[in-house]
Amino acid sequence: MTLMLVSPRQIRQLALSILAAAVGYFLFALWGGWRDVVAAIGAVGAGGVVVALLLSLVNYGLRFTRWQLYLRRLGLELAWQPSLRIYLTGFALTTTPGKAGEMLRGLFLKQHGLSYSRGVAAFVSERLSDLLAIVLLTLLGLSVLPNGQSFIGIGAAVVIGGVLVMVYGGTRPNPQLEIHTGRLARGIRHVREMLNEARLCHSPRLLVISTLLSLIAWSAEAWAFYLILSWIGFETALAFAFSVYALAMLAGALSFLPGGLGGAEAVMTGLLIWAGMDSPQAIAATVITRLATLWFAVLLGIIALGMRSTSTPE
Repeated sequence: MTLMLVSPRQIRQLALSILAAAVGYFLFALWGGWRDVVAAIGAVGAGGVVVALLLSLVNYGLRFTRWQLYLRRLGLELAWQPSLRIYLTGFALTTTPGKAGEMLRGLFLKQHGLSYSRGVAAFVSERLSDLLAIVLLTLLGLSVLPNGQSFIGIGAAVVIGGVLVMVYGGTRPNPQLEIHTGRLARGIRHVREMLNEARLCHSPRLLVISTLLSLIAWSAEAWAFYLILSWIGFETALAFAFSVYALAMLAGALSFLPGGLGGAEAVMTGLLIWAGMDSPQAIAATVITRLATLWFAVLLGIIALGMRSTSTPE
């Protein structure tokens, strides 16, 4: 059964991450003033939460479309229904260490004939495409800041460098490495193989399509964040809201914490307060946004994981 692929340790880690987030958000709200935070959340209302969830679904749907393109490029023609279930299961363990959810996808794809290294290559391609889109959204926001223009050149150089690495950054076999059989040598060979296979997903045409899908996908969640700010009563430029959301996601990724927990929330709240938003409102906006994006994805992943009934791969 599917759940056998998820170890008791991973289940405990997932439960602990949910508990830690709940306690953290509660303490966060107490620090900002419980009543004021609750009032700000109430200003968004159930209708606002539904809109945010729908925009998150747009994000997941577009990223799934990109995922299907990657799988097809890697040689796997998989119907969208089983592929969607596999894709969603990866969300279940987003807040656990070690990218376990992404590795779980690789195991399920192996059942359908895709090598594990190619499954991991699809994951790497996804993360690179997400990172490229997040950086581009960050640059959009920097363009409207008083001193932000000075950082645009640096950001553009990073984007161009990243694109060149994605398209042309393959590795060639090292004859001296091939004769070694140690664990390190095998590990390096596996990484090289995975990177070369990931390059299949980065042909110029597919790179343009995947980047556009990623930009629209993450813009959907950033737009939800902008709407939440406006419903709470904080008026700001759309580009600034997009930039704050993108910077928070980037900070979460660079923190190397599962799901960016803690890092994304701190940066998002800090930037909103820096921009003049009251602390209770900033905390409310952050909590609602994270519940409607990160934790909604985790919930969908848990549901998808529970619905799967395929046999455990060897």
